[in-house]
Amino acid sequence: MAGGWMMLPILVCSAVALAIVVERFWTLRPSRLAPPTLLGQVRTSWGKGTVDPGYLKALRENSPLGRILAVGLNNADAGRDIMKERIEEAASQEIHDMERFLNTLGTIAAITPLLGLLGTVIGMIDVFSAIMLHGTGDTARLAGGISQALITTAAGLSVAIPAIFFHRFFVRRVDEITIGMEQTAVNLLDWIHGEGEAPAPAPAPAKKAAPRRKPAAGGAVS
Repeated sequence: MAGGWMMLPILVCSAVALAIVVERFWTLRPSRLAPPTLLGQVRTSWGKGTVDPGYLKALRENSPLGRILAVGLNNADAGRDIMKERIEEAASQEIHDMERFLNTLGTIAAITPLLGLLGTVIGMIDVFSAIMLHGTGDTARLAGGISQALITTAAGLSVAIPAIFFHRFFVRRVDEITIGMEQTAVNLLDWIHGEGEAPAPAPAPAKKAAPRRKPAAGGAVS
């Protein structure tokens, strides 16, 4: 109330930013998005021959990384290039989901200082209008008007500074999780179609034929 009606959009931005920060903290947990032991579990199941449709369904429900690995396993027989392409498509979708609401948070960080500045400008216009009507004799009234004008700037900055911090924090976390997922996907590709495959056994060397002995005199072979 002390800052005037421009405080209303700033407070709305503050509530939205707080909700996004809480939701992203809960959602962007590395242990939830990319469990570190998941690839080892997949390799164990693959070695035991238990990778069936039921296992792939459970893997998709495990985590975003599980959905990426499930896509890779589902296309393991299609060749390395096709498997890689399907993994990249699945990873793009998961990255898009991880970046949800971050643009909104960045927008709030950008516009709240401008809203505060706009409130200050409007407040100063009212102050100078009061000076024109009543003169400068009532200093208390002028000080109150200036104080009301500056409250919106302080409120806008108070919302923008944490919003900028958390926006960059979550962008960095998404990048780190994405790099970890990419490395896991590369390990899966190498394991199935690349360096991770067991080398084929070398063919046994052919036995050398015994040397033919020269016939003895008279044509008989000794």
